[in-house]
Amino acid sequence: MISLVTEYFLAIALFFSFITLIFYGFPVAWTMGGLGVLFIFISMISDNLFDTFYGVDFGFASMVVYRLYGVMANWVLVALPMFIFMGIMMDKSGIAEDLMTDLSKLFGKTRGGLAISIVFIGVLLAASTGIIGAVVTLMGLLAWPAMIRAGYDKKFASGVICSGGCLGILIPPSIMLIVYAVIAQLSPLRLFAAAIFPGLMLAGLYILYVIIRAYFNPSLAPRPAAEEIPPRAEILKEVLVSFVPLFSLIILVLGTILAGLATPAEAAAVGAFGALVLSYFYKSLKWKNFKESVFLTAKTSAMIMWLFVGSWTFASVFSYLGGHEVFETFFKSMDIQPWQFLVITQIIIFLLGWPLEWTEILIIFVPIFLPLVEFFGVNPYFFAMLIALNLQTSFLTPPMAMSAYYLKGVQSRNVELMQIFTGIMPFLAIVILAMVLMYIFPGIALWLPDVLFAE
Repeated sequence: MISLVTEYFLAIALFFSFITLIFYGFPVAWTMGGLGVLFIFISMISDNLFDTFYGVDFGFASMVVYRLYGVMANWVLVALPMFIFMGIMMDKSGIAEDLMTDLSKLFGKTRGGLAISIVFIGVLLAASTGIIGAVVTLMGLLAWPAMIRAGYDKKFASGVICSGGCLGILIPPSIMLIVYAVIAQLSPLRLFAAAIFPGLMLAGLYILYVIIRAYFNPSLAPRPAAEEIPPRAEILKEVLVSFVPLFSLIILVLGTILAGLATPAEAAAVGAFGALVLSYFYKSLKWKNFKESVFLTAKTSAMIMWLFVGSWTFASVFSYLGGHEVFETFFKSMDIQPWQFLVITQIIIFLLGWPLEWTEILIIFVPIFLPLVEFFGVNPYFFAMLIALNLQTSFLTPPMAMSAYYLKGVQSRNVELMQIFTGIMPFLAIVILAMVLMYIFPGIALWLPDVLFAE
C-alpha cells in the first residue's frame, strides 16, 4: 500500500484537494477544471526537478483539450437544451396545475388520494420535464397548500412532494441518463428503455406506502367530505382534457425514441416544439414566458456544460496520473465477489450524494468504476440503473437533500427544515428497497431493452 501511495502520490493529492475544496464551498466546475490545470503544471515541474515518471508535458495538455473537445462534440448532448426547454415550457404552461387539481378529485374518495395524485403528477412531470428543481418547486407551490387545507400532516406532505418530484432524474427522458450515456459510451435508447420499469416500480412503491400509511394512520391523510367531490362524469371529463395532451406529448417523445424512429436529439426537438404547441392551446404562450424559458434553458445548459468541461478536465488529468489505477488495484486486491463490488460501489455513491450533486458523481466517479464493471462481469446497463436509483438518494439525504431546500424555499414560513427531513426518511428507505428488489430481479431493468433492441 505504501508503494501504491508513493507511485500515485499526485493522483491521490489531486483527489483529496478536490474533496477539501468542495467542503469549503468552492464552485464545483471551476474547482475541478482549475485543479486539473494546476496539477498538469505540478507534474511537469515534478518531472523536470525531481526526475519523476509522470511524463507530463505540453503535449499532454493539448491531448486533454482534444479529448475534452471530443466529448463536447458528442451529438447526444444536443438533446440536453431541447429537453430542458421542453420541461420549462411545460412548467409555465399551467398544464401541471390543472392536472394535479383534476387527479386529486379523481382519487378523492381514496384515503390519501391527494398524495397518490401528487406521485402520479411526479411521474408525468418527470417524463415531460426531468428538471428536479422545477418539479419540486412547482409541487411545493401548488400541492403543499392543497394538502395542508385538506388536513394532511406536514411531515407526510413534505415527504410525498420531495420524493415524487425527484423521479425526473430516473424516468426518461432523463437528463441524467443522457449524461451517463455520453460518459459510459452506452446507447441512450437502451438506457431509456432500461429506466422505464425501475422508475414505475419506485413510483408504485411510493403509492403503496402512501396507501398503507393512510390506512393505518388516517390522521396523516384525511378523506375529503363527500360534498366536496364532484360527480364522476365531470371529473373524468376534466382529467381527460388535462391528461391527454400531456400524455400524448410524452408518448410522442418516448415512443419515437424507443421505436427507433428518432434519435434522442430529434425526439427532443419534437418535444420542444410540442411544448410550444400545448402552451399555445392552453393560452399561456406569452412573450414573457417564452423569453424566461429561453433564458432558463441557456442558463441550465451552460451550467451543465461547464460542469462537463471542469469535470472532464479533472477526470483526464486524474486518470493520466494513475488515479483510476489506484482504485482498480485496490478493488482487485480485495478478492471480492461481483455482488460485494456492487454493494461497495453503491454505498460509496450513496455517501457521495451527501456533499456532491449527481453531475459531479457521474462525471468523476463513474469512469473510475466502469473498468471494474467489466472486470467483475456486471451488465453495464444494470449497473447504470442501480446508479440511477441510487442518485435519487442524493436529493433526499440530509444534510444536502436539495429537494428539501427547494420545498423550504417556496414554503419557508409554513414548514421547518427538520420536518421536511423527517418526512423524507421513509421515502429514502423505499429507494433502497427498490435497489434491493432490482438486484434480486434484474429483469426489471434488463427485460425491456432486451425485447426492444434484441440483436
